[in-house]
Amino acid sequence: MNSDEQFERAPRGPERVVWAVVGSDIGPLLLAATDQGLVNVVFHAREAVRDKALRGLAARLGAEPAPARPEDGTGPLAEPIRQLEAYFAGDLRAFELPLDWSLSSGFNRQVLRELEATVPYGTVVGYGDLADRVGQPRAAQAVGAAMGSNPLPVVVPCHRVVESDGGLGGFGGGLETKRRLLALEGVLPQPLF
Repeated sequence: MNSDEQFERAPRGPERVVWAVVGSDIGPLLLAATDQGLVNVVFHAREAVRDKALRGLAARLGAEPAPARPEDGTGPLAEPIRQLEAYFAGDLRAFELPLDWSLSSGFNRQVLRELEATVPYGTVVGYGDLADRVGQPRAAQAVGAAMGSNPLPVVVPCHRVVESDGGLGGFGGGLETKRRLLALEGVLPQPLF
């Protein structure tokens, strides 16, 4: 039994959850981590969005999230913050972080893990193609729902999933955010303004 199988079967009790809001080229991001790894990335993390996300994390993880102190360069968010800064600076093409998949399960988790493992920086995949990769060729809409449920956007690159006709498709962070991420990776031209 691998650790993922063990992890899915073992009941999880309350554990430490820490969070921080960091600036990025696409606006403030809320990052949250458990002792297992990065568990959540939330776009547009101004006060109301942040507070709603923290309430949701507390309910789903069974522990009250506590503010992290990423400025000291230690703790579970130090490396995710460093890698995100490098990504937005154009210096990082692949995240190498421990991820806590507890906010995703079943088909959604299967699709997101496939996406993370097989769609590298600077490439895109269609919803239907990703459905094929997980053995569900008629599940393009379900893949779209899985992208919408992604608790780890940017790090698990749902922005790289597009429509087969070349359209961008949807995106939880908004289409302008998706365009900016794809432009950063060289898939789309940089916006003029």
